Amino acid sequence: MPAWKYTARDREGKNVSGIVTAKSQGDAVADLRKRSLMVLNIKQTGSAKKGKQGGLLAGLFKPRPSGTKDQIVVFTRQLATMISAGVPLLESLEVLQEQADTPGFRVCLDGVIESVRGGSDLSTALDKYAKVFPSIYVSMVRAGEVSGQLDDILVRLAEYQEASEKLKRDIKAAMTYPVISLVMVLGITLFLMVGIVPKFKEIFDSLEIDLPSLTKGVLGVSDALQSHFMLVMAGMAGMVALFHIWKRTRWGGRQWDWIMLRVPVFGPLFQKVALSRFSRTFSTLIKSGVPILGALEIVSETAGNRIISDVIENAKENVRQGHTLAEPLMESSVFPPMVTRMVQIGEKSGSLEQLLEKISDFYDDQVSAAVKTLTSMIEPIMIGIMGFMVGGIVLAVFLPIFELQKKLGAS
Repeated sequence: MPAWKYTARDREGKNVSGIVTAKSQGDAVADLRKRSLMVLNIKQTGSAKKGKQGGLLAGLFKPRPSGTKDQIVVFTRQLATMISAGVPLLESLEVLQEQADTPGFRVCLDGVIESVRGGSDLSTALDKYAKVFPSIYVSMVRAGEVSGQLDDILVRLAEYQEASEKLKRDIKAAMTYPVISLVMVLGITLFLMVGIVPKFKEIFDSLEIDLPSLTKGVLGVSDALQSHFMLVMAGMAGMVALFHIWKRTRWGGRQWDWIMLRVPVFGPLFQKVALSRFSRTFSTLIKSGVPILGALEIVSETAGNRIISDVIENAKENVRQGHTLAEPLMESSVFPPMVTRMVQIGEKSGSLEQLLEKISDFYDDQVSAAVKTLTSMIEPIMIGIMGFMVGGIVLAVFLPIFELQKKLGAS
């Protein structure tokens, strides 16, 4: 059984230290609490069953701190419930750490518990795991600690995360169908060009007939794919790799984000998603007591589009210089007049967070409606594309047969 070295404070306020054996750190802490000791620090010192090799292997295979979006939402909601019920923060964290369903998230919460037990604020402890808890999460928790309303802030944070995840699911639902359909169309076309068309080429060569231009073109593409298949695949992979490299550059990323806002059909959807994310994030941060400049900085980082991020950065500089937030938003072509006018009214009336929340609700409804419309539009479009590509190949194959049949009939 592992041994745990602890430092604690007794009822008289004196610091005491010693070693206790327990199956887990939680059991060791529980045992010490039964002795009326408040644990200040505790760490494992050894085990009767583990040697140096076992400790080394445990260190090598220790999971990295990690956590999914769903885990963070559940953790936030449960932590808010326990704190509002009067359960101390450290004890709440220990309970949630014990019931964590993945080793990575358990390790992450274990680190948070150690920091809090060592005297750190919860926000400071969470900030050490930036890959799991983003900046908006840490900022809202810090605001909750300062205002003394941590439970309310955690509830608001959980609601924000749930709304954001729902929006992401709607977008994935809108994008999954066309991507799968396009892959299937390209796969069927590739199969026809490589596996079926070459067999007809052998027949046409044996007949020695004059082929139509469409048939010559299809046979030429089929021959190129068959003869240089690996080269074509390598070229396509290279183009994809170059596209990703270009998109990661500052200039390329901005150009791509600009295209995504202007592309037909999907552009308006992406713009509505970005506006909804901006409004909801900004509203949630202001409601939680985060200063407006800090809120704008976080909103800029989480906008998901560089064009919108640049506009928000300009707005932040405008506010820092004592001007209004609405002015730079009005000058941009990204934010519609309705949004900028409501922001302007919100600044004047002091109800900016309420109006931003109404904007986010409006655009959430718009996104849901757009997703339904796109889903109904994409199916006939993809059927048309498949019919055009497959039908063109079939027509190219049968045109020479029709011509040959006419000649045979005439003779």
